[in-house]
Amino acid sequence: MRKYLFIIAALTLLSSCLDENPRDRIEEEEAINSANALYLNAVANLYNYIGGHNDCEGLQGTTRGVYDLQTFTSDEALLPTRGGDWYDGGLWQSLFTHSWTPTETILEGTWNYLYKVIVLCNYSLYLLDSHRDLVSPLDLSAYVAEVKALRAIYYCYLLDLFGSVPYVTDTEIDMYSVRQLSRSQIFNNAWNDLIESRRFLSSEHSNQEGVYYGRITRPVVDFVLAKMALNAEIWYDDVWTDDEREAGSDILLPCGELGEMTAWDACIYYCDQVTQAGYQLETDYRENFSVYNEESKENIFVIPMDKGLYANEFSNLFRSRHYNHGSALGLGAENGISATVSTVLTYGYGTGEVDRRFAYNFYADTVLVDGRTVYLDNGEPLVYQPLAVKIDLTGSPYEKTAGARMAKYEVDRTAYNDGKLQNNDIVLFRYADVLLMKSEAKVRSGRNGDEELNQVRKRVGMPYRKATLDNLLDERLMELAWEGWRRQDLIRFDRYHLPYSSRPANPKEETTRYTIVFPIPQRAMNLNDQMAQNPGYIVNLQ
Repeated sequence: MRKYLFIIAALTLLSSCLDENPRDRIEEEEAINSANALYLNAVANLYNYIGGHNDCEGLQGTTRGVYDLQTFTSDEALLPTRGGDWYDGGLWQSLFTHSWTPTETILEGTWNYLYKVIVLCNYSLYLLDSHRDLVSPLDLSAYVAEVKALRAIYYCYLLDLFGSVPYVTDTEIDMYSVRQLSRSQIFNNAWNDLIESRRFLSSEHSNQEGVYYGRITRPVVDFVLAKMALNAEIWYDDVWTDDEREAGSDILLPCGELGEMTAWDACIYYCDQVTQAGYQLETDYRENFSVYNEESKENIFVIPMDKGLYANEFSNLFRSRHYNHGSALGLGAENGISATVSTVLTYGYGTGEVDRRFAYNFYADTVLVDGRTVYLDNGEPLVYQPLAVKIDLTGSPYEKTAGARMAKYEVDRTAYNDGKLQNNDIVLFRYADVLLMKSEAKVRSGRNGDEELNQVRKRVGMPYRKATLDNLLDERLMELAWEGWRRQDLIRFDRYHLPYSSRPANPKEETTRYTIVFPIPQRAMNLNDQMAQNPGYIVNLQ
């Protein structure tokens, strides 16, 4: 047990959060004395970490973590400086301009969180093995599969964000034995764990209330496998700064009894598996984000939200609304998050052909609540100005009102804690993304992806559009706005390293694409002199 805690301290710097001898601790043998107790302690407990309420923790909903790195470093959205608001030591400007350093606390906090869950998964596997006599072999296989799949998903986030990272699967290892694996090795290990796990998992819909609510099931794994295959050209690339990468048609992925498939064929196959599991587009796009969205036929994996049961928070609406907008709703607000100019223009804002999803995803122009105009403190109407936003609004006449604001989720007027404790489940994976992934894989492999693309467009009443890579990138922005995919999409489409919207070229030339991964946090580097910093970032030996 001491070595287990030591590796947590070494990798995640969180030893103070996991005291080895808490006063109220129950001994393992006393706590785990039945099949149900084993499930609760070794499996169910892990799901407390998918969401969260502290900075850097949770896959979505909280601040300064995975979601912020995936969103505010892209061309989708930004947190502009508004006079004395939202400078925060230059954090949000550094994210948007790609000028971050290894000492950023957001990187350290995200690294800590992801490894914390991985190490807890490893400990859960130890518990399952140690108490295997309490459950049937079938249940044991299912529990082990669930934990291994969750761990694999967290390694996917790590390889996406940080590239070459330490790979730890044991609870009995000291910090000097930990070595980084190449990105492709991490990919292969995660892929193989998911392939092995999926056959033991339930086929139930994880987004719906019941025994499997919020859990890893086979459709969740199939979604992740499709996402991995679609990104294989990027995630299989161990030297991402040399302007070379293996083509998806040449990357062969083992798919269990089916043998090997190219990355594109594997993506299409696992998308089809999700379809066969019974997922479909909701007739009304907005139903997926409604206050009571547990019955969605489209949502695949969610963070369960219930203000009376869970501590998980959703802060993004709160961070986006103007103060007076929040007050008119009876909720709080921080007047921050806005869509970029390029995002609203992609939707056709300001033209006669605005995509219908613009009104679903954004608040723009004069703000109404319950049919009544919201007013500023000076008596003028509150009017959001989508085309006036930029990274620093200090001194602008639209300092407090520039930018289209996040809508997306139905407002829960009964939410607690300024609106952050809502009843709407947070959507992580949904079926519209599956259709767009399949369309893209078809196009990248020389096939026609029109059918899947236009299923998504038809649902919202938008006209036929040819499935080209440019059109797919735009469609992913319009369909999946605010869902945390944009950084990954821009990297896959080779746009992330280029200037965009109001983001200037990075003062340090980005043509090597070194910024498509973040630097290994400096404190993690300091703890292990065997760690190598990612290319393009200065190694600080202090």
